[in-house]
Amino acid sequence: MAELISKEGNKVQFQVAVPAAEVNRAYEQVWAGLARDVRVPGFRPGKAPRKVLEGRVGKGYVEQEVRDRLLQSHYPQAARELKLNLVDAQIDPGTLQNGQGFSFTVRGETYPEVTLGDWKAAQLTAAAPEITDDVLERTLSDLQERNATFQSVERPIEATDQVTIEELGDGEGGSYPVYLDVAEPHVRDALIGKNVGDEVEITVPAHQHGDHEHPEHTVRVRVQGVQTKQLQELGDEFAKSLNFESLERLRTDLRGELERRARQEGDAARREEFTQHLVSGMQAEIPQALLDRRRDAMLEEIKDDLGRQGVKWGEYETFMQEQGKLDEFLADLAKNAESRVRRDLALERLAEELNVQVSDAEFSQTMTALAQANNLTPQQLQSQLGPNGLNAYYISMVRERGLQQALSGLTAGESAQAGGEEKATASEDTQTGGEGATQTDGAGAAEGQTEKSE
Repeated sequence: MAELISKEGNKVQFQVAVPAAEVNRAYEQVWAGLARDVRVPGFRPGKAPRKVLEGRVGKGYVEQEVRDRLLQSHYPQAARELKLNLVDAQIDPGTLQNGQGFSFTVRGETYPEVTLGDWKAAQLTAAAPEITDDVLERTLSDLQERNATFQSVERPIEATDQVTIEELGDGEGGSYPVYLDVAEPHVRDALIGKNVGDEVEITVPAHQHGDHEHPEHTVRVRVQGVQTKQLQELGDEFAKSLNFESLERLRTDLRGELERRARQEGDAARREEFTQHLVSGMQAEIPQALLDRRRDAMLEEIKDDLGRQGVKWGEYETFMQEQGKLDEFLADLAKNAESRVRRDLALERLAEELNVQVSDAEFSQTMTALAQANNLTPQQLQSQLGPNGLNAYYISMVRERGLQQALSGLTAGESAQAGGEEKATASEDTQTGGEGATQTDGAGAAEGQTEKSE
Protein backbone atom coordinates (compact mmCIF):
# COMPACT_ATOMS: atom_id res chain seq x y z
CA MET A 1 0.00 0.00 0.00
CA ALA A 2 1.35 3.44 -0.97
CA GLU A 3 0.82 6.59 1.11
CA LEU A 4 1.65 10.11 -0.08
CA ILE A 5 3.63 11.94 2.62
CA SER A 6 4.23 15.30 0.95
CA LYS A 7 4.05 17.05 -2.40
CA GLU A 8 5.49 20.53 -2.83
CA GLY A 9 5.79 21.74 -6.40
CA ASN A 10 7.67 19.04 -8.28
CA LYS A 11 9.08 17.51 -5.07
CA VAL A 12 7.27 14.45 -3.76
CA GLN A 13 7.71 11.92 -0.97
CA PHE A 14 5.74 8.76 -0.33
CA GLN A 15 5.98 5.55 1.67
CA VAL A 16 5.19 2.01 0.60
CA ALA A 17 4.24 -0.79 2.99
CA VAL A 18 4.66 -4.40 1.85
CA PRO A 19 2.68 -7.03 3.81
CA ALA A 20 4.57 -9.77 5.65
CA ALA A 21 2.97 -12.42 3.42
CA GLU A 22 4.57 -10.91 0.33
CA VAL A 23 7.92 -10.61 2.09
CA ASN A 24 7.73 -14.30 3.01
CA ARG A 25 6.86 -15.20 -0.58
CA ALA A 26 9.85 -13.21 -1.88
CA TYR A 27 12.15 -15.04 0.54
CA GLU A 28 10.80 -18.40 -0.62
CA GLN A 29 11.32 -17.45 -4.28
CA VAL A 30 14.93 -16.41 -3.67
CA TRP A 31 15.71 -19.56 -1.69
CA ALA A 32 14.09 -21.70 -4.39
CA GLY A 33 16.23 -20.00 -7.02
CA LEU A 34 19.40 -20.58 -5.02
CA ALA A 35 18.52 -24.25 -4.46
CA ARG A 36 18.01 -24.65 -8.19
CA ASP A 37 21.06 -22.75 -9.41
CA VAL A 38 23.76 -23.23 -6.74
CA ARG A 39 25.59 -26.55 -6.82
CA VAL A 40 26.94 -27.77 -3.45
CA PRO A 41 29.33 -30.76 -3.41
CA GLY A 42 27.86 -33.68 -1.47
CA PHE A 43 24.25 -32.62 -1.97
CA ARG A 44 21.81 -33.41 -4.73
CA PRO A 45 20.39 -30.36 -6.64
CA GLY A 46 17.77 -28.66 -4.47
CA LYS A 47 18.64 -30.64 -1.32
CA ALA A 48 21.34 -28.46 0.27
CA PRO A 49 20.30 -26.84 3.59
CA ARG A 50 19.74 -23.09 3.55
CA LYS A 51 22.64 -22.47 5.93
CA VAL A 52 24.97 -24.25 3.52
CA LEU A 53 23.58 -22.29 0.57
CA GLU A 54 24.03 -19.04 2.47
CA GLY A 55 27.64 -20.00 3.12
CA ARG A 56 28.19 -20.51 -0.60
CA VAL A 57 26.70 -17.18 -1.77
CA GLY A 58 27.78 -15.01 1.16
CA LYS A 59 26.03 -13.52 4.15
CA GLY A 60 23.53 -10.85 3.26
CA TYR A 61 23.09 -12.03 -0.34
CA VAL A 62 19.61 -13.43 0.29
CA GLU A 63 18.42 -10.24 2.01
CA GLN A 64 19.75 -8.11 -0.87
CA GLU A 65 18.03 -10.29 -3.45
CA VAL A 66 14.73 -10.18 -1.55
CA ARG A 67 15.01 -6.41 -1.10
CA ASP A 68 15.69 -5.87 -4.81
CA ARG A 69 12.80 -8.15 -5.76
CA LEU A 70 10.37 -6.26 -3.53
CA LEU A 71 11.52 -2.82 -4.71
CA GLN A 72 11.35 -3.82 -8.38
CA SER A 73 7.79 -4.97 -7.89
CA HIS A 74 6.29 -2.43 -5.49
CA TYR A 75 8.01 0.84 -6.44
CA PRO A 76 6.56 1.07 -9.99
CA GLN A 77 3.23 -0.23 -8.70
CA ALA A 78 3.13 2.47 -6.01
CA ALA A 79 3.98 5.22 -8.51
CA ARG A 80 1.08 4.07 -10.69
CA GLU A 81 -1.26 3.82 -7.68
CA LEU A 82 -0.48 7.40 -6.62
CA LYS A 83 -0.53 8.58 -10.27
CA LEU A 84 2.96 10.03 -9.98
CA ASN A 85 5.08 10.47 -13.07
CA LEU A 86 8.57 10.56 -11.58
CA VAL A 87 11.62 11.93 -13.34
CA ASP A 88 13.94 10.17 -10.92
CA ALA A 89 13.76 8.91 -7.37
CA GLN A 90 15.83 8.05 -4.33
CA ILE A 91 14.63 4.94 -2.50
CA ASP A 92 15.35 4.51 1.21
CA PRO A 93 14.53 0.93 2.26
CA GLY A 94 13.63 0.04 5.83
CA THR A 95 14.63 -3.02 7.81
CA LEU A 96 13.99 -6.34 6.10
CA GLN A 97 13.26 -9.51 8.02
CA ASN A 98 11.51 -12.72 7.11
CA GLY A 99 8.05 -12.96 8.68
CA GLN A 100 7.67 -9.19 9.06
CA GLY A 101 6.31 -6.43 6.85
CA PHE A 102 8.73 -4.29 4.85
CA SER A 103 8.49 -0.58 4.09
CA PHE A 104 10.49 1.90 2.05
CA THR A 105 10.37 5.65 1.46
CA VAL A 106 10.68 7.30 -1.94
CA ARG A 107 11.81 10.89 -2.49
CA GLY A 108 11.60 12.09 -6.05
CA GLU A 109 10.77 14.79 -8.53
CA THR A 110 7.75 14.70 -10.81
CA TYR A 111 7.56 16.06 -14.31
CA PRO A 112 6.44 19.73 -14.61
CA GLU A 113 2.88 20.83 -15.31
CA VAL A 114 2.14 20.73 -19.01
CA THR A 115 -0.65 22.43 -20.97
CA LEU A 116 -1.44 21.25 -24.48
CA GLY A 117 -3.06 23.19 -27.27
CA ASP A 118 -6.23 22.11 -29.07
CA TRP A 119 -4.76 18.91 -30.49
CA LYS A 120 -8.21 17.52 -31.33
CA ALA A 121 -8.45 20.12 -34.11
CA ALA A 122 -5.19 19.00 -35.72
CA GLN A 123 -5.45 18.63 -39.50
CA LEU A 124 -2.93 16.00 -40.56
CA THR A 125 -1.78 16.05 -44.17
CA ALA A 126 0.70 13.17 -44.13
CA ALA A 127 -0.50 10.12 -46.04
CA ALA A 128 0.82 6.83 -47.33
CA PRO A 129 2.57 7.08 -50.73
CA GLU A 130 0.42 5.77 -53.59
CA ILE A 131 1.62 2.52 -55.12
CA THR A 132 0.95 3.11 -58.80
CA ASP A 133 1.65 0.79 -61.72
CA ASP A 134 4.69 2.94 -62.47
CA VAL A 135 6.06 2.39 -58.94
CA LEU A 136 5.52 -1.35 -59.31
CA GLU A 137 7.31 -1.44 -62.68
CA ARG A 138 10.25 0.56 -61.35
CA THR A 139 10.54 -1.86 -58.42
CA LEU A 140 10.53 -4.81 -60.80
CA SER A 141 13.25 -3.10 -62.83
CA ASP A 142 15.29 -2.66 -59.65
CA LEU A 143 14.87 -6.40 -58.98
CA GLN A 144 16.17 -7.12 -62.48
CA GLU A 145 19.17 -4.87 -61.88
CA ARG A 146 19.99 -6.46 -58.51
CA ASN A 147 19.78 -9.95 -59.99
CA ALA A 148 21.73 -9.14 -63.15
CA THR A 149 24.70 -11.28 -64.22
CA PHE A 150 27.90 -10.16 -65.94
CA GLN A 151 29.56 -11.77 -68.97
CA SER A 152 33.11 -11.10 -70.15
CA VAL A 153 33.42 -9.31 -73.50
CA GLU A 154 36.27 -8.27 -75.79
CA ARG A 155 35.41 -4.73 -76.83
CA PRO A 156 35.92 -1.15 -75.63
CA ILE A 157 34.39 -0.29 -72.26
CA GLU A 158 30.78 1.02 -72.30
CA ALA A 159 28.84 3.05 -69.73
CA THR A 160 27.02 0.14 -68.05
CA ASP A 161 29.93 -2.32 -67.86
CA GLN A 162 31.67 -3.79 -64.86
CA VAL A 163 35.40 -3.16 -65.18
CA THR A 164 38.13 -4.89 -63.20
CA ILE A 165 41.11 -2.59 -62.68
CA GLU A 166 44.50 -2.94 -61.01
CA GLU A 167 46.13 0.03 -59.29
CA LEU A 168 49.72 0.70 -60.36
CA GLY A 169 52.57 2.63 -58.79
CA ASP A 170 54.07 2.76 -55.30
CA GLY A 171 50.76 2.70 -53.47
CA GLU A 172 49.36 -0.34 -55.26
CA GLY A 173 45.84 -1.09 -54.11
CA GLY A 174 45.39 -4.49 -55.76
CA SER A 175 42.58 -5.41 -58.15
CA TYR A 176 38.90 -4.62 -57.68
CA PRO A 177 35.72 -4.23 -59.77
CA VAL A 178 34.19 -0.89 -60.75
CA TYR A 179 30.51 -0.66 -61.72
CA LEU A 180 30.45 2.19 -64.21
CA ASP A 181 26.71 2.87 -63.97
CA VAL A 182 27.20 4.00 -60.35
CA ALA A 183 30.84 5.14 -60.51
CA GLU A 184 31.99 8.74 -59.96
CA PRO A 185 31.99 10.83 -63.19
CA HIS A 186 35.80 11.21 -63.24
CA VAL A 187 36.23 7.42 -63.05
CA ARG A 188 33.58 6.70 -65.67
CA ASP A 189 34.91 9.32 -68.10
CA ALA A 190 38.48 8.00 -67.80
CA LEU A 191 37.56 4.36 -68.47
CA ILE A 192 34.86 4.49 -71.17
CA GLY A 193 36.34 3.49 -74.54
CA LYS A 194 39.39 1.78 -73.09
CA ASN A 195 40.28 -1.91 -73.63
CA VAL A 196 41.71 -4.79 -71.60
CA GLY A 197 45.43 -4.18 -71.03
CA ASP A 198 45.22 -0.39 -71.36
CA GLU A 199 46.88 1.70 -68.66
CA VAL A 200 44.75 4.67 -67.65
CA GLU A 201 45.38 7.77 -65.56
CA ILE A 202 42.38 8.78 -63.46
CA THR A 203 42.46 12.33 -62.11
CA VAL A 204 40.76 12.44 -58.73
CA PRO A 205 39.50 15.97 -57.91
CA ALA A 206 40.13 17.56 -54.52
CA HIS A 207 37.56 16.37 -51.99
CA GLN A 208 36.70 16.21 -48.32
CA HIS A 209 36.60 12.78 -46.67
CA GLY A 210 35.42 12.93 -43.07
CA ASP A 211 37.63 15.46 -41.34
CA HIS A 212 40.45 15.20 -43.88
CA GLU A 213 40.83 17.22 -47.08
CA HIS A 214 42.49 15.46 -50.02
CA PRO A 215 44.07 17.57 -52.81
CA GLU A 216 43.66 16.71 -56.49
CA HIS A 217 45.81 13.72 -57.47
CA THR A 218 46.23 11.10 -60.19
CA VAL A 219 45.84 7.32 -59.91
CA ARG A 220 47.28 4.99 -62.57
CA VAL A 221 45.38 1.77 -63.24
CA ARG A 222 45.46 -1.10 -65.74
CA VAL A 223 42.25 -2.56 -67.18
CA GLN A 224 42.18 -6.29 -66.40
CA GLY A 225 38.71 -7.26 -67.57
CA VAL A 226 35.46 -5.97 -69.03
CA GLN A 227 32.08 -7.54 -68.33
CA THR A 228 28.72 -6.53 -69.72
CA LYS A 229 25.53 -6.57 -67.68
CA GLN A 230 22.98 -9.23 -68.63
CA LEU A 231 19.41 -8.54 -67.48
CA GLN A 232 17.11 -11.54 -67.28
CA GLU A 233 13.90 -11.11 -69.25
CA LEU A 234 10.96 -10.07 -67.10
CA GLY A 235 8.83 -13.21 -67.26
CA ASP A 236 7.86 -16.38 -65.45
CA GLU A 237 11.42 -17.73 -65.49
CA PHE A 238 12.67 -14.59 -63.79
CA ALA A 239 9.92 -14.91 -61.16
CA LYS A 240 10.81 -18.56 -60.55
CA SER A 241 14.45 -17.61 -59.99
CA LEU A 242 13.14 -15.52 -57.07
CA ASN A 243 11.02 -18.45 -55.77
CA PHE A 244 7.68 -17.21 -57.18
CA GLU A 245 5.52 -19.52 -59.26
CA SER A 246 4.84 -16.92 -61.97
CA LEU A 247 5.40 -13.30 -62.91
CA GLU A 248 1.78 -12.56 -62.05
CA ARG A 249 2.28 -13.92 -58.54
CA LEU A 250 5.47 -11.90 -58.21
CA ARG A 251 3.61 -8.74 -59.22
CA THR A 252 0.76 -9.46 -56.79
CA ASP A 253 3.02 -10.20 -53.82
CA LEU A 254 5.33 -7.30 -54.62
CA ARG A 255 2.44 -4.85 -54.81
CA GLY A 256 1.14 -6.16 -51.48
CA GLU A 257 4.55 -5.69 -49.86
CA LEU A 258 4.92 -2.18 -51.33
CA GLU A 259 1.47 -1.22 -50.06
CA ARG A 260 2.28 -2.60 -46.61
CA ARG A 261 5.48 -0.55 -46.46
CA ALA A 262 3.63 2.50 -47.78
CA ARG A 263 1.07 2.18 -44.98
CA GLN A 264 3.88 1.93 -42.44
CA GLU A 265 5.54 5.01 -43.96
CA GLY A 266 2.24 6.89 -43.90
CA ASP A 267 1.56 5.88 -40.29
CA ALA A 268 5.06 6.98 -39.24
CA ALA A 269 4.65 10.31 -41.06
CA ARG A 270 1.27 10.95 -39.38
CA ARG A 271 2.75 10.08 -35.98
CA GLU A 272 5.60 12.52 -36.50
CA GLU A 273 3.33 15.26 -37.87
CA PHE A 274 0.90 14.91 -34.95
CA THR A 275 3.71 14.82 -32.36
CA GLN A 276 5.23 17.99 -33.83
CA HIS A 277 1.80 19.64 -33.69
CA LEU A 278 1.43 18.53 -30.07
CA VAL A 279 4.86 19.86 -29.05
CA SER A 280 4.44 23.19 -30.87
CA GLY A 281 1.20 23.89 -28.96
CA MET A 282 2.58 22.81 -25.57
CA GLN A 283 3.29 25.15 -22.67
CA ALA A 284 5.59 24.01 -19.85
CA GLU A 285 8.35 25.34 -17.62
CA ILE A 286 10.97 22.63 -17.89
CA PRO A 287 13.50 22.48 -15.02
CA GLN A 288 17.09 22.70 -16.17
CA ALA A 289 17.88 19.67 -14.02
CA LEU A 290 15.55 17.59 -16.18
CA LEU A 291 17.26 18.76 -19.36
CA ASP A 292 20.69 18.14 -17.88
CA ARG A 293 19.69 14.64 -16.80
CA ARG A 294 18.49 13.75 -20.30
CA ARG A 295 21.61 15.27 -21.89
CA ASP A 296 23.85 13.26 -19.57
CA ALA A 297 21.92 10.06 -20.32
CA MET A 298 22.31 10.65 -24.07
CA LEU A 299 26.03 11.32 -23.62
CA GLU A 300 26.39 8.01 -21.78
CA GLU A 301 24.69 6.25 -24.71
CA ILE A 302 27.19 7.86 -27.09
CA LYS A 303 30.09 6.78 -24.90
CA ASP A 304 28.77 3.21 -24.83
CA ASP A 305 28.40 3.19 -28.62
CA LEU A 306 31.96 4.46 -29.06
CA GLY A 307 33.20 1.86 -26.59
CA ARG A 308 31.60 -0.94 -28.61
CA GLN A 309 33.54 0.37 -31.61
CA GLY A 310 36.78 0.36 -29.65
CA VAL A 311 36.95 4.16 -29.31
CA LYS A 312 37.53 5.78 -25.93
CA TRP A 313 35.43 8.83 -25.18
CA GLY A 314 38.46 10.81 -23.95
CA GLU A 315 40.23 10.30 -27.27
CA TYR A 316 37.12 11.24 -29.26
CA GLU A 317 36.59 14.34 -27.11
CA THR A 318 40.21 15.42 -27.65
CA PHE A 319 39.88 14.89 -31.40
CA MET A 320 36.74 17.06 -31.59
CA GLN A 321 38.42 19.73 -29.50
CA GLU A 322 41.41 19.78 -31.87
CA GLN A 323 39.03 20.13 -34.81
CA GLY A 324 37.16 22.96 -33.08
CA LYS A 325 33.90 20.99 -33.09
CA LEU A 326 33.44 20.09 -29.42
CA ASP A 327 31.30 23.14 -28.58
CA GLU A 328 29.09 22.47 -31.60
CA PHE A 329 28.72 18.82 -30.57
CA LEU A 330 27.72 19.73 -27.01
CA ALA A 331 25.27 22.39 -28.25
CA ASP A 332 23.61 19.87 -30.59
CA LEU A 333 23.45 17.35 -27.74
CA ALA A 334 21.70 19.87 -25.48
CA LYS A 335 19.28 20.79 -28.28
CA ASN A 336 18.42 17.16 -28.97
CA ALA A 337 17.96 16.50 -25.24
CA GLU A 338 15.48 19.35 -24.97
CA SER A 339 13.62 18.13 -28.05
CA ARG A 340 13.28 14.63 -26.57
CA VAL A 341 12.14 15.96 -23.20
CA ARG A 342 9.49 18.14 -24.83
CA ARG A 343 8.19 15.23 -26.90
CA ASP A 344 7.99 13.00 -23.83
CA LEU A 345 6.21 15.64 -21.77
CA ALA A 346 3.70 16.33 -24.52
CA LEU A 347 2.92 12.64 -25.03
CA GLU A 348 2.59 12.00 -21.32
CA ARG A 349 0.18 14.91 -20.92
CA LEU A 350 -1.78 13.60 -23.89
CA ALA A 351 -2.07 10.19 -22.20
CA GLU A 352 -3.32 11.91 -19.03
CA GLU A 353 -6.00 13.81 -20.95
CA LEU A 354 -7.13 10.58 -22.58
CA ASN A 355 -7.04 8.76 -19.22
CA VAL A 356 -4.87 6.02 -20.71
CA GLN A 357 -4.48 2.97 -18.50
CA VAL A 358 -2.01 0.09 -18.61
CA SER A 359 -2.97 -2.61 -16.12
CA ASP A 360 -0.48 -4.49 -13.98
CA ALA A 361 -1.38 -7.66 -15.90
CA GLU A 362 -0.68 -5.99 -19.26
CA PHE A 363 2.61 -4.58 -18.01
CA SER A 364 3.67 -7.94 -16.61
CA GLN A 365 2.78 -9.66 -19.88
CA THR A 366 4.81 -7.12 -21.86
CA MET A 367 7.83 -7.52 -19.59
CA THR A 368 7.62 -11.31 -19.88
CA ALA A 369 7.58 -11.07 -23.69
CA LEU A 370 10.49 -8.62 -23.63
CA ALA A 371 12.46 -10.94 -21.36
CA GLN A 372 11.84 -13.92 -23.66
CA ALA A 373 12.92 -11.88 -26.70
CA ASN A 374 16.23 -11.18 -24.94
CA ASN A 375 16.69 -14.76 -23.63
CA LEU A 376 16.21 -13.63 -20.04
CA THR A 377 13.89 -14.61 -17.24
CA PRO A 378 11.45 -11.87 -16.13
CA GLN A 379 13.38 -11.58 -12.87
CA GLN A 380 16.70 -11.13 -14.71
CA LEU A 381 15.17 -8.39 -16.86
CA GLN A 382 13.76 -6.63 -13.81
CA SER A 383 17.17 -6.78 -12.13
CA GLN A 384 18.84 -5.28 -15.19
CA LEU A 385 16.34 -2.45 -15.54
CA GLY A 386 16.05 -1.68 -11.83
CA PRO A 387 13.09 0.12 -10.22
CA ASN A 388 13.60 3.39 -12.13
CA GLY A 389 14.07 1.53 -15.41
CA LEU A 390 10.86 -0.44 -14.91
CA ASN A 391 8.96 2.76 -14.15
CA ALA A 392 10.39 4.42 -17.26
CA TYR A 393 9.33 1.46 -19.41
CA TYR A 394 5.81 1.61 -18.00
CA ILE A 395 5.62 5.33 -18.84
CA SER A 396 6.81 4.65 -22.39
CA MET A 397 3.95 2.14 -22.80
CA VAL A 398 1.47 4.75 -21.59
CA ARG A 399 2.87 7.34 -24.03
CA GLU A 400 2.62 4.94 -26.96
CA ARG A 401 -0.93 3.91 -26.13
CA GLY A 402 -2.00 7.55 -25.80
CA LEU A 403 -0.47 8.45 -29.15
CA GLN A 404 -2.19 5.53 -30.88
CA GLN A 405 -5.52 6.40 -29.27
CA ALA A 406 -5.30 10.06 -30.29
CA LEU A 407 -4.37 9.22 -33.87
CA SER A 408 -7.22 6.71 -34.09
CA GLY A 409 -9.64 9.41 -32.95
CA LEU A 410 -8.33 11.90 -35.48
CA THR A 411 -8.54 9.32 -38.27
CA ALA A 412 -12.11 8.44 -37.33
CA GLY A 413 -13.01 12.13 -37.28
CA GLU A 414 -11.47 12.70 -40.71
CA SER A 415 -13.37 9.73 -42.12
CA ALA A 416 -16.66 11.00 -40.67
CA GLN A 417 -15.98 14.48 -42.04
CA ALA A 418 -15.16 13.05 -45.47
CA GLY A 419 -18.39 11.03 -45.39
CA GLY A 420 -20.38 14.13 -44.46
CA GLU A 421 -18.85 16.08 -47.35
CA GLU A 422 -19.79 13.30 -49.78
CA LYS A 423 -23.39 13.32 -48.52
CA ALA A 424 -23.53 17.09 -48.81
CA THR A 425 -22.25 16.93 -52.39
CA ALA A 426 -24.81 14.28 -53.30
CA SER A 427 -27.57 16.42 -51.78
CA GLU A 428 -26.45 19.47 -53.73
CA ASP A 429 -26.41 17.44 -56.96
CA THR A 430 -29.95 16.22 -56.28
CA GLN A 431 -31.23 19.72 -55.67
CA THR A 432 -29.54 21.27 -58.71
CA GLY A 433 -30.24 18.43 -61.15
CA GLY A 434 -26.57 17.72 -61.61
CA GLU A 435 -24.86 14.43 -62.39
CA GLY A 436 -26.05 12.89 -59.15
CA ALA A 437 -29.70 14.04 -59.58
CA THR A 438 -32.41 11.50 -58.76
CA GLN A 439 -34.23 10.14 -61.84
CA THR A 440 -38.01 10.23 -61.76
CA ASP A 441 -38.92 7.73 -64.44
CA GLY A 442 -38.68 3.98 -63.85
CA ALA A 443 -35.87 3.33 -66.33
CA GLY A 444 -33.79 6.16 -64.94
CA ALA A 445 -34.26 4.94 -61.38
CA ALA A 446 -33.16 1.45 -62.38
CA GLU A 447 -30.05 2.84 -64.06
CA GLY A 448 -29.29 4.84 -60.95
CA GLN A 449 -29.51 1.73 -58.78
CA THR A 450 -27.26 -0.18 -61.18
CA GLU A 451 -24.63 2.55 -61.02
CA LYS A 452 -24.69 2.52 -57.23
CA SER A 453 -24.32 -1.26 -57.06
CA GLU A 454 -21.35 -1.10 -59.40
